[in-house]
This record gives sequence, C-alpha cells and structure tokens, in this order.
Amino acid sequence: MSRLHVFADESGTFDFRRGPNISRFYIVCTVTMSSCDAGTDLLTLRRQLAWDGLSLGDYFHATTDTQEVRDHVFAAICKHDFRIQATIMEKSKAQPEIRKTHARFYQHAWYRHFQFGMSGSIRACSEMHITAASVGTKKGQAAFTDAVRDVLRQTVGKRSHRASFWPCGTDPCLQLADYCAWAIQRKWESNDTRSYDLIKDRVTYEYDMFQKVTTHFY
Repeated sequence: MSRLHVFADESGTFDFRRGPNISRFYIVCTVTMSSCDAGTDLLTLRRQLAWDGLSLGDYFHATTDTQEVRDHVFAAICKHDFRIQATIMEKSKAQPEIRKTHARFYQHAWYRHFQFGMSGSIRACSEMHITAASVGTKKGQAAFTDAVRDVLRQTVGKRSHRASFWPCGTDPCLQLADYCAWAIQRKWESNDTRSYDLIKDRVTYEYDMFQKVTTHFY
C-alpha cells in the first residue's frame, strides 16, 4: 500500500480587524511526501549548526530563525522530494458567519483545502497520515482537532487514514511545513519572494479562495 505523509501548518492570525502585526491573510499549507527522510536530514543539520556555533531556538521556526539558519534549512529541504499545497484566505473578505469562532474559520479553511487542494493526492494513495501542527492552548486544541477530523471524514472517504496533532517542535517535518507556509505567507503579505522562489517548483496548488469576492467586511 502507498502511504502518503501529510504535514500541515498554518500562517496568519485569527484577528479579524486591521492593525499592526495582524495578518491580512490566513493560509493553510500542507506538504506531502512518501518518505520522511527530509526530517532526518533536518535533525542532522541542527546538530551541525549547533556545532558550528549558530544561534538556534528550541527548533527550526522560520519566523524567528536568523537568515543564515533559514538559508541552511532551505538548502537542506530542497534536496528532497515533496509537494506543497496552499489555500489562501484574505480574512477581510470572509463572511461573518464563517468566522463566528476561530474553530469554525479554521474548519472552513481546512475543508476547502482538502476538497480542492488535496483531491489529487487523496486519489493517488491508499493510506494517508496527516500530522498537523497544534494550534493554541491544549484546552483550545480540542475544537481544532474535532474540526480537522470532521473535514477528513468528509473528504478522505474510505481510505485508511490517521490524524495526529503535535507541537511543531516535536517533528522536523512539521518544521519543514512551517518553512513552506512562512515562505508563501511572505509572498502574499509582503510581496517578498526570496524564500518562495526556492520552493516554487514544489508548489502544486496555490489558490486564493476569495479572489472573486469584492466585498470587505472590515
């Protein structure tokens, strides 16, 4: 049986207003791969960077890593075979009923992402292991976990699948997904494509969900 590994992360805040440090977009990003060897290489890289004396956090995290560390991480992951899918939501165009709660908005993004962005990947495999970066507090995570599992029941169908929800620091492949989500977020938020250009040949789906919507609700 062909088992597909799916690592998922999100970029953007749940604030539905305009202001400093509030993202314009919310992005769901998945990275699909048949082998998790990239994660092994990231662990090896981390040990080498520590030996070389570079400044490191608790784990690779694109937002807080130095540019020198980012350069090393992108060079390492781009040696491996993986595919990237991203669904972009311009938050101000989301109708109020979609964003009544953070979990409702999160579920809507995930559903559209798996319905369209992941449809080809789902058809091509017999087993799927989805590992998503945990969101918020442990208590609040339950609502997001239920939202994802409901989406999977609707979209993955009868294919054998498992869903795990782990902190990003526990799995280097989640850190790979974080890097990809960050690169896509930089492109959409700031028109900064420096990192995106390194991975753009891996992007198989990148869709602005509200591109035809002209109304802004805030």
